[in-house]
Amino acid sequence: MISAFTLLVVDDEKQNRALLTELLQSEHRVILAKDGKQALERARGHQPDLILLDVLMPEMDGYSVIRELKNDDQTRNIPVIFVTALDSAGDEERGLELGAVDYISKPFNPAIVRVRIRNHLQSVHQRRMLEQMAMLDSLTGIPNRRRFNDVFQQEWRRCMRDGVPLSMIVADVDHFKAFNDTYGHAAGDDVLRHIAVTLQTSLRRPGDFVARYGGEEFVILLPGIDSEGARALCEHARADIEAERIPHEVSAVAPWITISLGGATRIPQEETSNAGLFCLADTWLYHAKNAGRNRVAWAPAT
Repeated sequence: MISAFTLLVVDDEKQNRALLTELLQSEHRVILAKDGKQALERARGHQPDLILLDVLMPEMDGYSVIRELKNDDQTRNIPVIFVTALDSAGDEERGLELGAVDYISKPFNPAIVRVRIRNHLQSVHQRRMLEQMAMLDSLTGIPNRRRFNDVFQQEWRRCMRDGVPLSMIVADVDHFKAFNDTYGHAAGDDVLRHIAVTLQTSLRRPGDFVARYGGEEFVILLPGIDSEGARALCEHARADIEAERIPHEVSAVAPWITISLGGATRIPQEETSNAGLFCLADTWLYHAKNAGRNRVAWAPAT
């Protein structure tokens, strides 16, 4: 059974808010709003999974509220069900055209309301599962390049706003093609999965982030960490992977799997491109490879 969803109930009548709360609170978290302005504030602040919205409200009616919700990037994807005394076909058509997913007329049957809400929340759950799967690398189970791009944009803006450093690391498995040619691609897949777990374990804070960028390449984001701290973490991760002693007899570096890492730290500025930070870290990855691999190379501070 679907549970632990957050519902926002918007109605100017206290009795209606109480009725819907009593009906839904045993299965879901219920937030209340008594007018359109409060509804918009609470939708942005709480990001509910579903909004039950009355149409006939003073000052700002439900149609105006849904227009505002759909025009805001923060709330446009929150499904809205109109629950209203307006019951003509024209009223229902108008509500659905504005983006509502359903239209329930008052007085309503409590059992039917529960079923409709449960069905819409099931759709929310399935959509989120698909979105989550689309953001994960199918081989390693960690975030993929698409998810990395989204997180990178978010962290760049946040660190720029807060005036704190953002450290990025690009890591590559040393002589991975030779490993695949010798041990087979199934063994190579096992190595990538193992490295993904080891890199994740090396991250110490909730905000630290690792993703598979593609092939045998991984990327790490460390918001709020200076170059000294980030480089130390990279060295720790490199040593952890080497300590696993996964056999790699054809490697020119060591008889086991190793990785090379390149990193850079910058305080994001509005006039600079975040793509530059990735290119810088990637450049220093090549410095690490050219210096003999199985090491960390870091871009100097500017």
